[in-house]
Amino acid sequence: MTRRALVLGGGGLTGIGWMWGVLSGLAEAGLDLRDADLVVGTSAGSVVGPSVAHGLDPEERYQAQLAPPEGEIGAVLGPAAMLRMAPALFGSPAPQRFRARVGRIALRTSTVPEAERIAVIGDRLPVHTWPERALLKIAAVDAVTGEFRAFDRESGVPLVQAVAASCAVPGVWPPVTADGRRWIDGGVRSPVNADLAAGYERVVVLAPMLRGFGAGSGAEAQVAQLRTHARVALVSPDTAALTAFGRNVLDPARRAPAARAGRAQAGSVLDAVRAVWSG
Repeated sequence: MTRRALVLGGGGLTGIGWMWGVLSGLAEAGLDLRDADLVVGTSAGSVVGPSVAHGLDPEERYQAQLAPPEGEIGAVLGPAAMLRMAPALFGSPAPQRFRARVGRIALRTSTVPEAERIAVIGDRLPVHTWPERALLKIAAVDAVTGEFRAFDRESGVPLVQAVAASCAVPGVWPPVTADGRRWIDGGVRSPVNADLAAGYERVVVLAPMLRGFGAGSGAEAQVAQLRTHARVALVSPDTAALTAFGRNVLDPARRAPAARAGRAQAGSVLDAVRAVWSG
């Protein structure tokens, strides 16, 4: 039996909207990716992933992106946030040590209370339980050790906490407590963590962001590695979608334009995705 994996990458609120736009547009054209055997979610993708893995209607989730973003906390992912992370660039280039330095900065940074942030994530998710119909993996990084972990239904971590951890942008949102440890955004390790789909024969990667922090962590490098053993389609925002994203991917007001841009882009990637998924 051919096994299929859907990888959903990080990219803020605009990434969430864009991915639902692409998924709903593909479904409207007759290509439904909800039959994935594995769904990998990183940051924004960890928000989209549970709904896909539970089999929720992509059209309904797309329409939800167009509604006013009530309950969201505005934030800016810009030069100031990047400057706070600058000290992490100095030191050993070993990936785990780099991630630990990022985690230490995140732990020292004053942001909103952790409970408040988890409540926002809970409101954002239409499902709060781990799915049974597909394997869902949620990427996160230990804020103290820099260790990478993929939470799943066997991890003992509640889904909302796992998603909040994967979405804990360092220096912007607080690290999240789960399984007795503090966790930060899985995108610190990779914007897609597509290597979690190793061993699957057909893989579709939706990557709102392509670039990572370290060598080999970017979407294109990981996809190239997967392609040595699998058929893979990599979809990233086109020019119109990037324009819709604007300069701040955490701006709730940009979510709806990003979703519409994803919906419009779906037609141009349909054939490439279908060739991998169903060809």
